[in-house]
Parts: sequence; C-alpha cells; structure tokens
Amino acid sequence: MATTNDLKNGMVLNLDGQLWGVVWFQHHKPGKGGAVVRTKLKNVLSGKVVDKTFNADVKVDVATVDKREMTYLYNDGESFVFMDATTYDQLPISAETVGDAAHFMLENQNAVVAVHEGVPLYVELPASVELTIEYTEPGLQGDRSTGGTKPARLETGYEIAVPLFITTGEKVKVDTRTGDYLGRV
Repeated sequence: MATTNDLKNGMVLNLDGQLWGVVWFQHHKPGKGGAVVRTKLKNVLSGKVVDKTFNADVKVDVATVDKREMTYLYNDGESFVFMDATTYDQLPISAETVGDAAHFMLENQNAVVAVHEGVPLYVELPASVELTIEYTEPGLQGDRSTGGTKPARLETGYEIAVPLFITTGEKVKVDTRTGDYLGRV
C-alpha cells in the first residue's frame, strides 16, 4: 500500500482488481478545498487510457510487477517461448500478450517481459531494432531523388514502407513502437 502522494510515472496500481500503469500525475491544490492528485492511467492488459483524480493521502494498492530481461527462443505455433536469462526457465507467452512486438522479434533477441504473480503482462522491445529487408521491388531510376516510399517485407514477415533507394538484403533500423523506417544500418 502507498498513498497518492507517493505516485511516480511507471508505477503499477491495482484498482478494483485491474492493473493500471501511471502514465502521468500532477499534485493540484485548488484555492478552495483539499489537495488532489490528477492522474492519467493506462490499463496494462487492454491499453485503455483514463483520467482519474484521487484525493491527497488516499491509500492505493501498488501491484508488484517484475520486469525481467528474457531471450526470445521460438514460436511454437500457439505461443512465443521466452527464456529467463538468469534462471534459464522457459516461459510461454500467448500471441495476444506479445501483441505488435511479434512483428519485430527475431530468435535469440532480448526483450523485457513484465510479469505479475506469474502471469506475463506485456513484452517490451528496445525503441528500435535492426532487421534485414527480405524482399522489396526495385526503385525506378528517375525516382531516387524524390521522397517516395515503397513496401518492403522484413525478415520477420512484417511489411513496412521504405524509401525507393532501399534494396533487398539491406539492414535497416525500424521503430518498434510505430513500425516506421528510421534509416540504414
């Protein structure tokens, strides 16, 4: 248990049986009445974001979320299997929990897995990853100086938009949050 005065960004709260991460908070003391704490909370499982206001010094239940560095091993068709780097325990995680991170994961790649009471909550990748272009159409000779893009399939099977000068086999840097092309490696 903690009070609303102890809130920090990134903290995970257990409110009414659901886990909510603190995205933003602000202590507010109006001219009349008691102090309040305004927060923006994100549901850890669904991603829904809500604004919630607490009275100051109200007790809130802080959930213990264990963020562990794990290595992605393989996909067995139903789930993604990760291995804890310290204990070598293997943890299968469903595709729904992995979410969009699956588009940018290669075997033997490290990721941070958040676990609460033995249940995996989400998989967090680095902000950008380096992947190889598996296939893309050749760019037209006259179009190289323009800012146009073309579709390209990554080695993970995911398609992104890349500039016309990128060719098959090149390594590119991709933003894991948005799926945008960031540059050549």
